[in-house]
Amino acid sequence: MKLIKSLLRALLVLFVLVNIITAFHAYKFTHFYNPGSIAAKKQADKNGWDITKEILFGINVEKKKEGAIADSASQTVHLITNDRIAIEGWYFKTASTARGTAILFHGHGACKIDILKESAAFQKMGYNTLLIDFRAHGNSGSNTSTIGYYETEEVKLAYDYIKNKGEKNILLWGISMGAATICKAMNDYPLQPSKIILEMPFGSILEAAGGRIKMMGIPPQPLATLITFWGGVEHGFWAFNMKPSEYAKNIHCPVLLQWGQNDPRVSRHEIDMIYTNLPAAKKLVVYENSGHQSLCSNENEKWVAAMNDFLSK
Repeated sequence: MKLIKSLLRALLVLFVLVNIITAFHAYKFTHFYNPGSIAAKKQADKNGWDITKEILFGINVEKKKEGAIADSASQTVHLITNDRIAIEGWYFKTASTARGTAILFHGHGACKIDILKESAAFQKMGYNTLLIDFRAHGNSGSNTSTIGYYETEEVKLAYDYIKNKGEKNILLWGISMGAATICKAMNDYPLQPSKIILEMPFGSILEAAGGRIKMMGIPPQPLATLITFWGGVEHGFWAFNMKPSEYAKNIHCPVLLQWGQNDPRVSRHEIDMIYTNLPAAKKLVVYENSGHQSLCSNENEKWVAAMNDFLSK
């Protein structure tokens, strides 16, 4: 009897410790520190205690530094969410008569400066572009990201901004978290873009957490489930319901879905689920020599051809 009690006590202590550790990881996964506010070390300079702290409590990540863009063709756009978070965007007009406007959304931990190449490609194809910094990224306010859950409001704000300019042909393009957020925005709001391009969207926050853990060389379960639970608790929503693969059922315009075959974060299963659930005209393009990265940068010729083919129909 005494042995059973000791075993149960040890299991309870282990359960509490695992939950404390995963709550820390969930916080670090969804929190970005202001530039210069934390002491950052290069990986080669980290000692055993530094690595142990990262394993136990997660990795501190700073917001990417992002100054103003030196481009006479650009205009800085300021939007405000319902909870008073300042959202910054860059709007670019093409030199010639535009075919429409493409709104671009970056991935987790990135910012709009990281998608300038995609923006330039859209402009070359004849589209105006609007690049948005999600909350907690780039020059936008807040330090808290919800991996696409509340960020759907930024998609709507950007869409409304372009629609109010009188634009009739609006494209939505997103990569990783940006693509997943577009899926949820199409589920939450009556948006009517002409076409959507989704690049490597995750199937659910649970799978996104699992992908992040796999990158650390750790088996994803049960940690992914616990991180998903605590991430939702910390930010006031049930994170297990954040499923872009399900939201895809409510996208009723043509969709180009793209994915890198060597992607270590987003699985082919997730991509196939999203593709299967898309109800309208759709096309899947797989990039054999790419992972979880900019397909426009890594396989530019194939990316441009796929975009031109999709946008010409």
